[in-house]
Amino acid sequence: MNTRTPELDRRRFLTGSLLIAAGAVVGTGCSTDPTGGSSGGRTTLNVWYHAYGEAGTQQAALRYATAFTKANPDIAVKVTWVPGDYAGKLHAGLLTDAAPDVFEIGDFDDGLAHRGQLAPLDDLYGDARADFGAAALDTVTVDGRLYGVKAVEDVMMLYYRKSVLAAAGITPPTTFDALAGAAKALSTGKSKGLYLGTDGAGDGPALAVMSTGGELVAHDGKVAFGSPQALEALTAFKRLHDEKSLLLGFTTDWWDPSAFTQGTAAMQWCGLWAMPAVRTALGDDFGVLPWPAFREGGTPVLRVGGWTSCVNAKGRHVDAAKTYVRWLWVQQADLQRDFAESYGLHVPPRTSVAATATALTAGPAKETVELARRYGRHYPGTWNTAVSTAFNAAAAKIATGQGDPAALLADAAGQAQSEIDKQLGR
Repeated sequence: MNTRTPELDRRRFLTGSLLIAAGAVVGTGCSTDPTGGSSGGRTTLNVWYHAYGEAGTQQAALRYATAFTKANPDIAVKVTWVPGDYAGKLHAGLLTDAAPDVFEIGDFDDGLAHRGQLAPLDDLYGDARADFGAAALDTVTVDGRLYGVKAVEDVMMLYYRKSVLAAAGITPPTTFDALAGAAKALSTGKSKGLYLGTDGAGDGPALAVMSTGGELVAHDGKVAFGSPQALEALTAFKRLHDEKSLLLGFTTDWWDPSAFTQGTAAMQWCGLWAMPAVRTALGDDFGVLPWPAFREGGTPVLRVGGWTSCVNAKGRHVDAAKTYVRWLWVQQADLQRDFAESYGLHVPPRTSVAATATALTAGPAKETVELARRYGRHYPGTWNTAVSTAFNAAAAKIATGQGDPAALLADAAGQAQSEIDKQLGR
């Protein structure tokens, strides 16, 4: 769930932990375990969540923990809500004595498995393994082992205002040239044609590369974004900046739909999670699109991410942690459906649960899910902070005309390859 509503965004959410023991909230504290690892003789699990922005999500996590301790009274659960730079805090926290026993990660990081930080979870799936979608399994598989259980899948796509495009005589774009042309034509004194994020990039550069039909990193760990096709797509992406078609510096980033719902941008890259808020604001006056194919021979792209529950292999309570993850994300179909449908909108990773998610069966939500099945792409597991930073920095300079594009991209590819080689021990 990547969305952040204005009233509950990461920057303003209160940091804290709540301890669930014997099925009830028994205390609050900071992000360290107030019980020293046990509560009345019980094992206490420290479970970390990033600060979801959808109203009610924290309360749902606490309800789930309460239900778990009722079913497993020997295991208490301390829910720790982590605001701000969750990934940075998680990586730092895993090096301390206060490290979580269970934690979620967004785009899966193979490096955590390679470093022995994640416990293999193959045994948790049992007969339910066949019910998880192929992508939900593939993204958490490293060297043939499963290192997480997907909690929700998040689909990211383009929203567009039907009435605004129709009034301008613009057909929803199906090529990058058409997207750039529409964004320029829809930019007026009061609004811009397209919003990709406060920095004018967001996922855009990566989408540009993938829309050529290419990869960011190949399956063998070889950097692929340095190709001539990628360079051409990134150079073309510069057009959006040159023509001043992008909304820049909005008060919320791309994961929040406010720029779109407030009419500040006619099109916005955002996520399925935001659709309930979009519908509340605009009714049926919106549609959804993939990022268009760069040109003939390319492919449209929707990005698929989400959140995965993992167990700290170096934690003190690995077996209890695995019990918790199995109970919540493998055994409790009703809770998975609640988590996917009641707080924003998401796709349950289990096929049987997704089939009963009524909010996904009609309209733009159904269309989004169908488009994701055809065109959904995940960031590669090697796409960690160092790799993505090298790529995004080069893409930003290319987009704003700071240096030779070929040299910038080649340098970024070299940096990324060195980092990936370290990850893979090569």
